[in-house]
Amino acid sequence: MLNEQDFNTTIKVEQSSKNAFDAIKNFRAWWSKDIEGRSDVLNDTFFYHYKDVHLSKIKLIEKVPNKKLVYLVVDNQFNFTKDKTEWIGSKLIFDISEGKGKTTIKFTHQGLTPKDECYDICDEAWTNYINNSLYKLISTGTGKPNPKEEGGFNAEIVEKWKLK
Repeated sequence: MLNEQDFNTTIKVEQSSKNAFDAIKNFRAWWSKDIEGRSDVLNDTFFYHYKDVHLSKIKLIEKVPNKKLVYLVVDNQFNFTKDKTEWIGSKLIFDISEGKGKTTIKFTHQGLTPKDECYDICDEAWTNYINNSLYKLISTGTGKPNPKEEGGFNAEIVEKWKLK
């Protein structure tokens, strides 16, 4: 059940719901080049990592073409939180709808709430990845994912928050 405290953000694009759907499921093109496995196949799990700062196993559990994608965080580890269970069991939900010549993508990280230790960092990171990188990928065909292991937004956020 969605909680109004769950992190969410919404973007609107001129492109079709099919373009948005295809872009979202290509996590390498908007989140990070450091992803192993497939992020577009139902019941497949992919592995995301940024150095030893953030490691995550994420499974695609619901796929409604051009309408919805739901990913379950199967395992997760931050090296900067005391609670090592943050994100585990949470869901990344992308709801896609078309209307008035625009496509709306509502992203909800169900289970990520202000009480979580990582919330401020995660809020900033998701806002960047969805409102900047994913938006650009859908709008222009080119996102701004993190490069492999160096530079990019991950490096900026680690420096800003002084994460080790």
